[in-house]
Amino acid sequence: MKEIAILMAAGLGSRMRPLTDTTAKPLVNVNGVPLIETVITALEKRGVSEIYIVTGYKAAQFEAIADRNPKVSLIHNPEYATKNNINSVAVVADKMRNTDCFICEADLFVANDAVLCRELSQSGYFGKMVRGHSDDWVFDTDSNGRITRVGKCGDDCFNMVGISYFRAADAEKIAAAVLEDVKKPENAQLFWDEVVDRLVKQGELDLVVHEVTPSEIVECDTVEDLKKLEATLK
Repeated sequence: MKEIAILMAAGLGSRMRPLTDTTAKPLVNVNGVPLIETVITALEKRGVSEIYIVTGYKAAQFEAIADRNPKVSLIHNPEYATKNNINSVAVVADKMRNTDCFICEADLFVANDAVLCRELSQSGYFGKMVRGHSDDWVFDTDSNGRITRVGKCGDDCFNMVGISYFRAADAEKIAAAVLEDVKKPENAQLFWDEVVDRLVKQGELDLVVHEVTPSEIVECDTVEDLKKLEATLK
């Protein structure tokens, strides 16, 4: 079965201002390479057949990537400024049917191309172990390593690194649930991961953590994050 990837690139990137006043956050450079290109390179090394970039803020800036890469297509989220990222998954949900699927943040620096080339026999999130308390998105797991909660805040647990992988049957469940949820105005500010969390708790999804080291996939949310990353690469 073929694999596709969805890259979430619609956000305003407010926490990386002033850089994002003129540049879409995924296109900010690290050592001369746009963040999103490191994700695309890793996906291409795996052999992913189709890559969909969900655009919003400064959408036209992504056109050059699609023009030079036949695997890349752009899908615009017209409500990126008023709704949360559940809407970005909704606009590409039809692409998630009958196929294994990566969902990736586009503002990541993938330092190790091979990190996505491992065998992935089960759906799950890529995560890094963080000792102590974390206020970020985390996973609670049971004694068998199965994810029991996807949410914010936790202690001595795996943290999200911005990449997830779903086998076709699970991708279908997520797509269907997202499309139902976005019909309700009260869900406009949901994160798509909250939909996954609900499906996990309902027993609809059986997910695991695909562990990575903190240096293999680095999230760049702020200018300070960017500076720290660049310092490690010198």
